[in-house]
Amino acid sequence: MDDSDKTDCSQGGLKRNAFLSVLDSIDRGLGWIERTIIASCVLIMAFLMSAHVVGNLLFNHGIPGTYEITEMLIVIITFVGVGYAARHARHIRMSAVYDLLSGRLRKALLITISVGSAVLMFYFAYKSAQYDLALYARGRTSSALHIPMWVINLALPVGFSLAGIQYTLTAIRNLISDDIYRSFREKEEYSDIPLDNSDEHLCPKGISVADKNTPSTERSKTC
Repeated sequence: MDDSDKTDCSQGGLKRNAFLSVLDSIDRGLGWIERTIIASCVLIMAFLMSAHVVGNLLFNHGIPGTYEITEMLIVIITFVGVGYAARHARHIRMSAVYDLLSGRLRKALLITISVGSAVLMFYFAYKSAQYDLALYARGRTSSALHIPMWVINLALPVGFSLAGIQYTLTAIRNLISDDIYRSFREKEEYSDIPLDNSDEHLCPKGISVADKNTPSTERSKTC
């Protein structure tokens, strides 16, 4: 390889690192938004329910609209949590076919799943935004506190959009990286299960395994 090829490779690596740093900044910013919304809703809900119970016990009168606000906060936590789950690759996955693949096929399937999930999330965000606009036009409010319902239902398009962005970032990360990433930050670490009775065992650190060919007194060992 001559000097010009080395220069091109180094420039390509710098461009890829710069692009990844931009995506990393976007991911960190979205992560802060998700954590702030979810943590705030959980704290408000815990404080409100506790104050409502204490008020009932001490003063025989709770806080009006507590259950209504709690239901609204649960809606916000649920849909914003969709993006949070996608960020940390904690969503439910049907991996029967995926687990049978390896190498490029495995990575290609993960990219396909990420792109398809991103398209689906953005479609849901679009439809939920239409629904929210309809609520705004009709002027619907909650029954007890008369809170505009469109304000609460903003969590739907926001949550689906955050999830769509996360799946898009996952697809891009797998396209430009050599390793397989379940999310933008979560690198896949998949341990194969041994199918034979050999003495070599693949297991996580700290887990004791047993060898059938060794005496019971020496059978337990740690990987």
